[in-house]
Amino acid sequence: MATHLVPYQQLSALQRQQLESIEIDPLQKSFAGDIHGALHSLSAAAGDAIRGFALVADDIPVAFLLLKRPPFLPAWASQDTATLHALQVDRRCQGQGYGKACLQALPEVARQAWPEINGLELSVDAHNEAALGLYLKQGWVDRGDAYKGRIGYERRMALAF
Repeated sequence: MATHLVPYQQLSALQRQQLESIEIDPLQKSFAGDIHGALHSLSAAAGDAIRGFALVADDIPVAFLLLKRPPFLPAWASQDTATLHALQVDRRCQGQGYGKACLQALPEVARQAWPEINGLELSVDAHNEAALGLYLKQGWVDRGDAYKGRIGYERRMALAF
């Protein structure tokens, strides 16, 4: 099954409607939120500082993520990077490699969106073992520093270009 990470603006009206039906595993909602919160963040931001991307498989959105740049970068992020937020894979599609596909396509779409960035960063709950394992397998590096997040301690990870 071919997948593509597509900018939100390029989705058809039908695909945007399908995207709104993405369901997040209840255990992951506390970490990644839900699709409605992510889409609200995207629509509430003026300009080019937040971009949304949908992973489309056979023309149907199965995952979504946000990338942020200044002035929306978190305090822990480097100014020459973009940060990954709200990575959400539809719970009905879990275990099919869609999270991995998002992360593999992410560097290219991030560089296309903002050619001036030098890498990507993210923050992940220190107890979210599934996410930590996925990021590490895809080449993200744990920066070794943790900080108190909204739920608990979070790890900062980076992917250099």
